[in-house]
Amino acid sequence: MNPDLDRLQPYPFEQLAALKAGITPPDLPHIALSIGEPKHPAPDFVLAALQTDLPRLAAYPLTRGEDTLREAIADWLTARFHLPGGIDAARQVIPVNGTREALFAFAQAVVDRSRDAAVLMPNPFYQIYEGAALLAGARPVFLDTTAESGYLPDFDAVDEATWRACQILYICSPGNPTGAVLDIPVLQKLIRLAEEHDFIIAADECYSELYFDEAEAPAGLLQAAASMGHDDFRRCVVFHSLSKRSNLPGLRSGFVAGDAAILARFLQYRTYHGCAMSPPFQSASIAAWRDEEHVRENRERYRAKFNAVLDILGDVLPVARPQAGFYLWTPTPIDDREFARRLFAEQHLTVLPGQFLSRDNHGANPGRDHVRMALVAPLEECVEAANRIKSLVTTL
Repeated sequence: MNPDLDRLQPYPFEQLAALKAGITPPDLPHIALSIGEPKHPAPDFVLAALQTDLPRLAAYPLTRGEDTLREAIADWLTARFHLPGGIDAARQVIPVNGTREALFAFAQAVVDRSRDAAVLMPNPFYQIYEGAALLAGARPVFLDTTAESGYLPDFDAVDEATWRACQILYICSPGNPTGAVLDIPVLQKLIRLAEEHDFIIAADECYSELYFDEAEAPAGLLQAAASMGHDDFRRCVVFHSLSKRSNLPGLRSGFVAGDAAILARFLQYRTYHGCAMSPPFQSASIAAWRDEEHVRENRERYRAKFNAVLDILGDVLPVARPQAGFYLWTPTPIDDREFARRLFAEQHLTVLPGQFLSRDNHGANPGRDHVRMALVAPLEECVEAANRIKSLVTTL
């Protein structure tokens, strides 16, 4: 067996199951705020496109995706991120089966095992980044995101030797779990560092379409590159998904876009990997990327939930609206594991302890004494959850 498998740590939800084991919760309907799985309805027109094209299951799909899908993605990227020169659908876009598999596979294709390989990532983080680095034979380097840093990585604290060893920098903006957003000046600073030290920036932007002000959409890595004259997006690769944007987590549909030379090698890897998207799923994806109305409606639902929950919890917890995303990342009045355990034991409510999303680093765990709440349930359930949380906090 691959010995690097032994380096993997338990997934956060395994740890959560162990934390809840043996507890008999009260006789209340269970509310899960632990998993970032959208619960809003899938768009009807996307389901219709999927159903219409089911007969195309009789044909093998192309790993690089159909021309019409790549063109729909390129058009969306160009409009959404104000790319003056556009993006080459044939060379700079690859459809993938969700960002999770692509973020993992990317490291396997990119990391050069013949030399010291560091993969930098935020901490707390999406655990796929760490697993991808370990199974590619690299060493993860954690960049803590704390309240003091605005829940963004402190890139200035990275020493020269670490930048020299860096082969991939994973960034997540808007962040999971914090919702913090990297602005264009910071993204451009990272691009200059990538140029200087010859590493690739892998930008997980799958929460980019969940924001609160329609006039202030989060910036993207390709947008930052284009605005500094890097129209070839060299050393820049972005990952996007329909899961959060369009409430289609089961479709497993997303894309990778950016540096054509990098994507050519990634496509070679994927050809052997065997992960082409089903033709009906490609048709459904085209419909989704071509429509923005359902995305605006989606954002409005999240705005309503955040408004209601923050109004209830504002007097008892130091909660704040994130810059984007659907997670509420909040400090806890007691140890985060104990807070989560008591919420389940006394309120039949599940949240995720922050330290399950983090690694001990420099003598501390930046996720400790925080919990992540995913406001994905219907509005009424989110309101009920907030009232239950308030009930527990007032007894502490």
